[in-house]
Amino acid sequence: MKAIMFQGTGSDVGKSLLVAGFSRVFRRRGLKVAPFKPQNMSNNAAVTADGGEIGRAQALQARAAGLPLSVHMNPVLLKPQSDIGAQVVVQGKVMGTAKASAYQSLKPKLMAAVLNSFERLGADADLVLVEGAGSPAEVNLRANDIANMGFARTADVPVVLIGDIDRGGVIASLVGTKTVIDPADAEQIAGFLVNKFRGDPALFADGMTHIAELTGWRALGLIPYLHAAQRLPEEDALGVKARPAGAKGNKVRIAVLAYPRISNFDDFDPLAQEPGVDLVYLNPGTPVPGDADLVILPGSKATIADLRALRETGWDIDLAAHLRRGGQVLGICGGYQMLGRKISDPEGIEGEPGSIKGLGLLDVKTLLTREKLLHDVTGKAFVSGLPFKGYEMHVGRTGGPDCARPMLLFADGREDGASNPAGNVQGCHVHGLFTDDGQRGAWLERLGAGPSAASYEAEIDAALDALADHLERHVDCDALLSLAREPRLKG
Repeated sequence: MKAIMFQGTGSDVGKSLLVAGFSRVFRRRGLKVAPFKPQNMSNNAAVTADGGEIGRAQALQARAAGLPLSVHMNPVLLKPQSDIGAQVVVQGKVMGTAKASAYQSLKPKLMAAVLNSFERLGADADLVLVEGAGSPAEVNLRANDIANMGFARTADVPVVLIGDIDRGGVIASLVGTKTVIDPADAEQIAGFLVNKFRGDPALFADGMTHIAELTGWRALGLIPYLHAAQRLPEEDALGVKARPAGAKGNKVRIAVLAYPRISNFDDFDPLAQEPGVDLVYLNPGTPVPGDADLVILPGSKATIADLRALRETGWDIDLAAHLRRGGQVLGICGGYQMLGRKISDPEGIEGEPGSIKGLGLLDVKTLLTREKLLHDVTGKAFVSGLPFKGYEMHVGRTGGPDCARPMLLFADGREDGASNPAGNVQGCHVHGLFTDDGQRGAWLERLGAGPSAASYEAEIDAALDALADHLERHVDCDALLSLAREPRLKG
């Protein structure tokens, strides 16, 4: 097994998508490729075949590589619950919660799990593509680091540094990284890539030369901006582009409430690709459009806190007005729980023990418990009778009179979700419903948008192939592959 690591000069420089693209590139060359991210911070997670959860970016990379999802692809997942604290998931299972300051002292204990997963993943791979987190230039976090150079040097994995020219200052960010990091860390970097270039590449030829001369690193490619990559799922909420509602035209308007701890928001990516849909993400403070046909309450990593935020921004009033106008409401996972009469957290799963009054749009109540359900599920929807597939990823049990009108019947005979008597308010715990073309089409017809005009799964694979083709054209992939080497784990 050989490995190479991709780090960035900052967050959102395109590391995740480039690893997905290179996973497809080298898979098409006949190699068994495995993606690996030692530590990820995201509330967008996926259920794995071995019964755990990992970041959805690694799920996309695994798809590009043609592998089933494994907890070892992302051994440490941090799921923020507040501005200073997060749930800590280790090898797919919740270990507990930690504030940012306490987590720094916890990291050395987690390195063993990281190295264990790396070895287990690599035992059945030809090539492991490792993705860093944030930036190695965050030298204030270098002590006990497990996400970037701390891992790279411990495993002796060569690094390719990625800079984002679209945000400006790419020469300074790449050269500056060399300047501020430890010299031994800088020696671990073998080459660099410049991503998201717009315009004539010839105009930046001297820039690539300057970076190479000032750093001593090999220039591996100048990658033009690829619009097809926008069809691929975003890693975290930074990718949720809130925008005001414009002219609706003849489209169905679907509004998603983007509260502070929104999770698994890629549930709605398939809707955004429908030509007959205007999908709008609303930040707190933005009112629900008066002409919205459907308002979605998405998942949340901090359901009670996000319910408070929902009320503070006045969305509870907007939802009542939306229903009076004849609109529909759908809650997914935490959003479903918010629609009920009460959410109780007696054990303090999300923070201080207590309870909160729900929106009262469904006659159900939720009790948060420590057991977390992580399952892929299949079955059929009660209203349409069509089959569905998705996944459960939640804590808490929800029940009440409106559960007598469930949304979903699982293949194992369980029922999930609830509907109000009028049928204009529904909710369920299952993520991923709209990725199924039939389910999505049934919802669109119900809203008056006609059948689905997209084939979501096929479009994702086509976008991955387009990304791989793009990288083959603009990156010296042979040189990149030659930099990969067999790891030498240090004790």
